[in-house]
Amino acid sequence: MAKIRKQDALDYHSSGKPGKIEVIPTKPYSSQRDLSLAYSPGVAEPCLKIAENPEDAYKYTSKGNLVAVISNGTAVLGLGDIGPLASKPVMEGKGLLFKIFADIDVFDIEVDAKDPELFIQTVKAIAPTFGGINLEDIKAPEAFEIERRLKEELDIPVMHDDQHGTAIISSAALINALELAKKKIDKVKIVVSGAGASALSCAKLYHALGATLENIFMFDSKGLIWSGRDDLDEMKQIFSGHKKDIEFTEAFKKADVFLGLSRGGLVKKEMISLMAKDPIVFALANPEPEISYKDATSVRKDIIMATGRSDHPNQVNNVLGFPFIFRGALDVRATTINEEMKLAAVKAIASLAKESIPEEVVEAYGEKSITFGREQIIPKPLDPRLLYHVAPAVARAAMESGVAKSPISDWDEYETHLKKRLGIDNKLIRNITEKAQSNPKRVVFAEADNVKILKAAQTAWEEGVAFPILLGKRKKIEELIKEYSIEFHDVQIIDPKSEEEEDRRIQYGKSFFEQRKRKGFTEYESIQIMRERNHFGAMMVEMGEADAMVSGVTRNYRDVVRPAIQTIGLQKDVNIVAGVYILVTKRGPLFMADTTINMNPTAEEIAEITNNVAKTIRKFKVTPRIALLSYSNFGSSKGEDAVKMAKAVDILHEKYPNLVVDGEVQANFALNNDLMMEKFAFSHLANKEVNTLIFPNLSSGNIAYKLLQEMTEGEAIGPVLVGLKKSVHVLQLGSSVREIINMVKVAVVDAQNK
Repeated sequence: MAKIRKQDALDYHSSGKPGKIEVIPTKPYSSQRDLSLAYSPGVAEPCLKIAENPEDAYKYTSKGNLVAVISNGTAVLGLGDIGPLASKPVMEGKGLLFKIFADIDVFDIEVDAKDPELFIQTVKAIAPTFGGINLEDIKAPEAFEIERRLKEELDIPVMHDDQHGTAIISSAALINALELAKKKIDKVKIVVSGAGASALSCAKLYHALGATLENIFMFDSKGLIWSGRDDLDEMKQIFSGHKKDIEFTEAFKKADVFLGLSRGGLVKKEMISLMAKDPIVFALANPEPEISYKDATSVRKDIIMATGRSDHPNQVNNVLGFPFIFRGALDVRATTINEEMKLAAVKAIASLAKESIPEEVVEAYGEKSITFGREQIIPKPLDPRLLYHVAPAVARAAMESGVAKSPISDWDEYETHLKKRLGIDNKLIRNITEKAQSNPKRVVFAEADNVKILKAAQTAWEEGVAFPILLGKRKKIEELIKEYSIEFHDVQIIDPKSEEEEDRRIQYGKSFFEQRKRKGFTEYESIQIMRERNHFGAMMVEMGEADAMVSGVTRNYRDVVRPAIQTIGLQKDVNIVAGVYILVTKRGPLFMADTTINMNPTAEEIAEITNNVAKTIRKFKVTPRIALLSYSNFGSSKGEDAVKMAKAVDILHEKYPNLVVDGEVQANFALNNDLMMEKFAFSHLANKEVNTLIFPNLSSGNIAYKLLQEMTEGEAIGPVLVGLKKSVHVLQLGSSVREIINMVKVAVVDAQNK
């Protein structure tokens, strides 16, 4: 797992607009009429409708997609009772997860009320605002009573995720682990370490799935929960049927399942060795499990193990559950989240783990293949299918159990709706990151005497996506590393101008001369030019001493592109290099080319650029749907650019008939599917969501992407160079650290592909 430094975490939360979430308008507000409709006098009409029929709130307001994440801060993560205000960053973070995984809007609410009754009354008083309530980080046993009362007294879904999230995910894992171990749930002996809200909820759900109470041995900080104790609350008493006390270690003898929700290092290797054949070990304490994956697997080769960590197989992560459970509950306007809905989520998650894994998920986790088995008993958190597998299962269970106010009739349409809710936009960068981490590469940072480059190199190294090679004056780089407290272990620093690199300069120069001797270079000039970092770094890639290079934060674009083309050259059967910008937007990723290199390409060159861009897009596991842009729609206007783009389309249709591409077309028609269907239903792009824009010349492409970048809040990646034989990519002048890191990840993935 990537190291998180204290200052990095503080900077992440404070930079730009403080915090992690915001409220944005969803309706037009640019004119006086818009404002009159939004507020007075227009707002009176929906108010009167809701007064007549409260259910109309779901029609005229955001209630139906709005969840409250509410805490009193009494049990925050591993931090304990730090109070409501200090819990706010966690609640904002939960809101962010709801949004990116299930497109659910969130208000985080921190309540200064430790008294359960006051907390309950406060939540009840604000409940009309919301379509659902997610209780978070409330300590046991008060959490049980708070959730019970709110579920009884409110008619919207209420769930305490700390209790039920882990229970649902671990139950799915347990179902599959028992199947692999060929064991029946009503026969297995289960040892539970911990008796907080999460552990108790897990044990209750295991019991609902068929585990017997006499086979569940639960331990809290005072030992076994058994009938001889007089300090047990109502929830613990459920598991107190044992007639005699036993030690924690003794409980492991012939145990089939261990569930840990307590503290790290509590379980020793000897305890695991006492367990029955094919032991199932869920060591879920975070960040340190009750026993490490390495220790547990060292003593039992037949083990099936899960932890809460992402760097081991079978991560039990609540994000597999809560966004999709609330999504399904909201979409049928459920009045509660009941046992039937939770069990439906369990079974849907368990079932999904057995299905064939999409290639993009396999690649994201750096595996050759992922199949159901001991290291795949639950889905991966980045599996996009969770949304449209779990949410429908929960919605159907709500309907079948009679708690759905707005039943779904067309399930195919509902699945399509879910897929459209979240494009690949919020997954693209995560998938690129995961793929880069699966096989990190040696990346040359040609401007390492720049502090932003050094910070990006450090982050890339810490995230495990790259092994940095820093080019520049050693003394200056080392001073910057010290000044900014940048941490590297054994990082390679190379000064191309230094005496110690003379032999390498000569070697590189002679190799470069062989490539360029008929293109205006002498051998002396070839050796001398290796003192220049962009030529030296590109030559490192060409000679196989590095895998990729990034440069351009402080240099003119062409000063980086030219050395790359001269040194590395083009891919086989490629005649032209192009620059692609990726703008990550709410509608999905938008790929734009050529935005950086070719001044006024011919129709034939545009066709080649389009095909090469399409190949690159497919490597990101995105299907390209391409519009060739102009001021004209399918011959409506004449002119050099319009004719050129129409000719390029003809070439593409003839040479690449399976490519989804059309034009020439105006940008608004390309991006507005309703307009396209209304006016040009014959087009190959009709009823398609265009994600790739090809521009007729450098001027239009460069202006368009820079306007979009400045006027939207989408994240930009690029420019990505398309057509080079090896991975060299140019950074935009003045790129931010985050933009540099994204380009490094793209460069690593490009190097993997090449």
